Amino acid sequence: MDKQLLIHPEKFLTVLSHEEINILCNNRHSELYEMFRRCALAVLNSGIEIDDSQFLLKQFHNFQINILQQDRGIKLEILNAPDHAFVDGQIIKGIQELIFSVLRDVIYVNDKLNRDTGHFDLSSSMGITDTVFRILRNAQILLPHRKPDLVVCWGGHAIGREEYLYSKKVGYALGLRNLNICTGCGPGAMKGPMKGATIGHAKQRVHDGRYIGITEPGIITAESPNPIVNELVIMPDIEKRLEAFIRIAHAIIIFPGGVGTTEEILYLLGILLHPKNKNLPFPLILTGPKSSESYFLKLHHFIEQILGFEAQQRYKIIINDPESVAKEVLQGMEDVKKYRLLKKDAFYFNWQIYIEEDFQKPFIPHHENMAQLVLSKNLPAHELASNLRKAFSGIVAGNVKEQYIQLIQELGPYEIQGDKRIMRPVNELLKFFVKQKRMKLPGNTYHPCYQIKKGA
Repeated sequence: MDKQLLIHPEKFLTVLSHEEINILCNNRHSELYEMFRRCALAVLNSGIEIDDSQFLLKQFHNFQINILQQDRGIKLEILNAPDHAFVDGQIIKGIQELIFSVLRDVIYVNDKLNRDTGHFDLSSSMGITDTVFRILRNAQILLPHRKPDLVVCWGGHAIGREEYLYSKKVGYALGLRNLNICTGCGPGAMKGPMKGATIGHAKQRVHDGRYIGITEPGIITAESPNPIVNELVIMPDIEKRLEAFIRIAHAIIIFPGGVGTTEEILYLLGILLHPKNKNLPFPLILTGPKSSESYFLKLHHFIEQILGFEAQQRYKIIINDPESVAKEVLQGMEDVKKYRLLKKDAFYFNWQIYIEEDFQKPFIPHHENMAQLVLSKNLPAHELASNLRKAFSGIVAGNVKEQYIQLIQELGPYEIQGDKRIMRPVNELLKFFVKQKRMKLPGNTYHPCYQIKKGA
């Protein structure tokens, strides 16, 4: 599409002060603006299943999006946008809403993070949690006066057809029970539960179904949002994204995936294994079709080898039974509700769960940082989980994030080293993911961005 398009905010950023308008307009030539342009391009390609940000940038190299000031606020000028974002010359409504969500989170929030030290405190664990809370509140994700009903679904973007259809069936079972869905907003296991829930909600005449997508800049530019997402939040980094999931979830379901899903599992288990969270109810279910049973057996064995029996007790595995998954979630939510009432905690944000600062500080996966990770059986289980999470996070970055892909092309693969009792299971799991084609979308050849080094 070669013609100019002007769009106005309708849900977010509709009423702005002069200072807020200046924040948005004065970033037009900054790195934040380029991040905004790339994230906006990803949203305009909603529904296109790719995991290569360079592909979109090359295909739509003439795409531009400009922030224009007007008396009542701002509007966006869009040039050379993808044709599939329009119907009869009009931008699709959901895409228009999500573009302003991008503007809100990438420029408005990031500017405050970078400049307004009085607004956000990132120097302490409590300050980081408060920052996550404020970003979610600003995005209108935190809704009071609602009983627990939000299910976070994790799983891979590169899953097979049978696993995708199963995730839809689980979403359908959840939707029939008036439960809402939050995922990482991309394709595959992030799309399936949302799509299934829309049918369940339609049958139950639920008119305000929530399909929340939580992502971060490096991921959304490589994986466009799926078209079901109606609430989008772009957190500043992966750690705040993961904390956001944990804080708003009333239950978590994990479908088959690859390194990104393993990163999420390690993050959550590391938190749940902390002694302060020992008695905290947190429904966690791993599920997939019968054909995925070997995947979960492999993952279950990996967790036993690395984190031990106690970690295995924090989740249930349900194979090929969407109804049982949904019923288990409902029962778990009742326990969550009773606990929150007892502790006088909010339903919409889990303040009670304890998250150590090491889980919150952004990990930058440069080669040196990856090589220096301490992966030792001598560490407490929750600390080992935290460090392993960082290793898997680095592999995710090397697989899909442009700046780290370029870094690996220049310096070679990451070297990950540690106790052989840890590295052997890690290496076996990664080889299993490669063999099952869980690293990249179908049709893409996978070249490992890492080398596993076994120590003593």
